[in-house]
Amino acid sequence: MRTPPNHHCGRYERFFNRRDFLKKAGAGFGSLALADLLGASELEAAPKPAARPAPALDPLAPKRPHYAPKAKSIIWLFMEGGPSGVDLFDPKPELTRRHGQKFNIDVFNGDPGPLMRSPFTFQQYGQSGAWVCDRYPNVAKHVDEIAFIKSCYTESNNHVPALYQINTGIPRAGFPSAGAWVTYGLGSESRNLPGYVVLGNNQGVKGGPINWSAGFLPAGYQGTLFRSQGTPVLNLKRPEHVTRDDQRAQIDLLNQLNSEHLQQHEGEADLLARVQSFELAFRMQMEATGLVDFSDEKPEMRSLYGLDQNVSRNFGTKCLMARRLVERGVRFVQVYSDGEWDAHGALTANHTNHCAATDQPIHGLLTDLKQRGLLDDTLVIWGGEFGRMPVSQGGDGRDHNPHGFLTWMAGAGIKGGVSYGETDEIGYKAAVDRVSVHDLHATMLHLVGIDHERLTYQHNGRRFRLTDVAGSVLTKILV
Repeated sequence: MRTPPNHHCGRYERFFNRRDFLKKAGAGFGSLALADLLGASELEAAPKPAARPAPALDPLAPKRPHYAPKAKSIIWLFMEGGPSGVDLFDPKPELTRRHGQKFNIDVFNGDPGPLMRSPFTFQQYGQSGAWVCDRYPNVAKHVDEIAFIKSCYTESNNHVPALYQINTGIPRAGFPSAGAWVTYGLGSESRNLPGYVVLGNNQGVKGGPINWSAGFLPAGYQGTLFRSQGTPVLNLKRPEHVTRDDQRAQIDLLNQLNSEHLQQHEGEADLLARVQSFELAFRMQMEATGLVDFSDEKPEMRSLYGLDQNVSRNFGTKCLMARRLVERGVRFVQVYSDGEWDAHGALTANHTNHCAATDQPIHGLLTDLKQRGLLDDTLVIWGGEFGRMPVSQGGDGRDHNPHGFLTWMAGAGIKGGVSYGETDEIGYKAAVDRVSVHDLHATMLHLVGIDHERLTYQHNGRRFRLTDVAGSVLTKILV
């Protein structure tokens, strides 16, 4: 027989088991989070203390890493389309000797032609003697700060699944991106900007926003797509006919409705993320718009990033924005190059144009970061979703090559002037010290102070991680 409630002074005193208590308390925790977010709004009439809320109440509050990090932030220079390692940083003398010979090879698109030597000339640079093609003369100035990883491989030879894998570790949609995992694990140092920012390209990234999605992680960790001209985020600026008081009234009403909804749906993560996004958008109205205002930059700085040249202005603008973002505490910035390195034909023209668009900006970014002391705690990554085949296609092009491609890293924790791994003698397959996408991700996480095996999230009855059930840190490229 069920025990009736006790009566005390006309009140009922109910007995709760642990499940009931946690269920009821969950709404209280959610309300505290909502109250904190509302109190942090720059539009609130009464001033509040500047102290940040506890990580449990603010998903993007800074969190303690597993161990002392080398890097505080990451800038990922993404060369979408698949740049050719053998034509940029990894010359193959055997490929030159066997130019024009037939080679039995499986390709993604059409019949393969014969082996094709690089159309570019190479020269050694720096104390390390690293080889760089003649189309990247400014990047070549930094070889002693770069670790070239020449033996990467991936699972797919198609752009979209390969993009998903290099970004999320899995060649299928639905998984959290690397930037989302980093902000989930560490939060953000920035209060007025997102923790994870994506500077997209002018043609739209293949596979779309899934490449910077939070997947099954809470939505607050997903990347925010910024534009490099005008207002960084659409609809961020308050309409001219709306006063600050009117906007405050609108937000008060939204907050009231969201609070009432939260009480009826205890602990609803999507709602908390939505409330947080509203409040972050308000704080961004002043901070984000200044990112694209370069009026305070000296002409020498604009020239350093290539903003004074038509060919490099777009990518240079994004690189300069990336520096400004990490300077303001943004944890993870991904910068996509414009156009595609997808040289199925006319590789000489394709790679010449893309090198011209990115060479000066990359040089400017590395130089600027170093001069400001930011390269010591910023990891810079360069690469695409796969590489190109050693055989020709369409006369002077190259097809997709997932079996062997090149990525490089520079900056925080990286041993500069080193070359890790090798493809075979013609650059077809990774042959020595093969490096998987999981290895790249494990190394990236290690440098920001995260043990990739300990950064997990419970989903559908399983604990997931960015590196799935694999991955090893590339210790030989680290200081």
